[in-house]
Amino acid sequence: MPRSLEGFAVFAAPGIFVVLWASGFIGAKFGLAYAEPLTFLSLRMTALVLLLGAVVILTRPKWPDRVGMARSALTGLMVHGLYLGGVFVAIENGLSAGLVALVVSLQPVLTSTIANRWLGERVLPRQWLGLALGLIGVYLIVRENIAAGETKPLAWLAATLALFGISVGTLYQKRFGGGIDMRTGMLLQYAAAGVLFVLGATMFENHTVQWTPQFIFALSWLVFVLSFGAIWLLYFLIRRAAATRVVSLFYLTPPVTALMAWLLFDERLPPLSLLGMAICVAGVFLVNWRPAGVTA
Repeated sequence: MPRSLEGFAVFAAPGIFVVLWASGFIGAKFGLAYAEPLTFLSLRMTALVLLLGAVVILTRPKWPDRVGMARSALTGLMVHGLYLGGVFVAIENGLSAGLVALVVSLQPVLTSTIANRWLGERVLPRQWLGLALGLIGVYLIVRENIAAGETKPLAWLAATLALFGISVGTLYQKRFGGGIDMRTGMLLQYAAAGVLFVLGATMFENHTVQWTPQFIFALSWLVFVLSFGAIWLLYFLIRRAAATRVVSLFYLTPPVTALMAWLLFDERLPPLSLLGMAICVAGVFLVNWRPAGVTA
């Protein structure tokens, strides 16, 4: 058990992160009924830039140099722009949320493969086994929840872009973002993603928004809980753990999301999904478990 405040934060952060990240799919389910995807995300990024801009003005953190600013913007385009935009556009074009989750859940395998080459992180055999178990578990969870129907090719392209965006963006942040103050770094990231979403919404959407209480709640949740809570926790974990261990937590997102959907929408959890949840937990344990005396 942790003996200091920082130790407790590191101990509790993974569990909190998984719950917050999973809640993003619930927020998207509420919000997309009242706004087009890129318009929705444009509003989200605008609110975040205004809020973080105020924080930066009040606290006056150190700004990165030009290279650091460019790297932060590039991270934002990948982690927020491609990932969020890809997920929302894929769902909007007929790909079920469960199948999008399955595609994006390939991230730990892809990230670990790249991390092995790019960051020089050693991925142990038991960690590869854990990653494989996580992938099997996610497949079992979404297998019975994939809705029948035709899916546009754009949806598959968007989901694939989301996968590469969050995978490469996480590694890029791990390698180049550690020395940048999170307040200025996140502001630059959200601003870059916001520009991308505004351009996309201007080119492809009608800026239609129904300002219902449900939409306002969904937007507020995604701004404050996801972008201020989950994203900051993600980068907190990236700075303090190997990339392979951090991204393995994404395997827990589909089962936690399924549990939330059961609690909030009374969606049933088939036995196969429960089995998948157990396999996911076992996989994450194998990736993150370190024998006594082992620090790598």
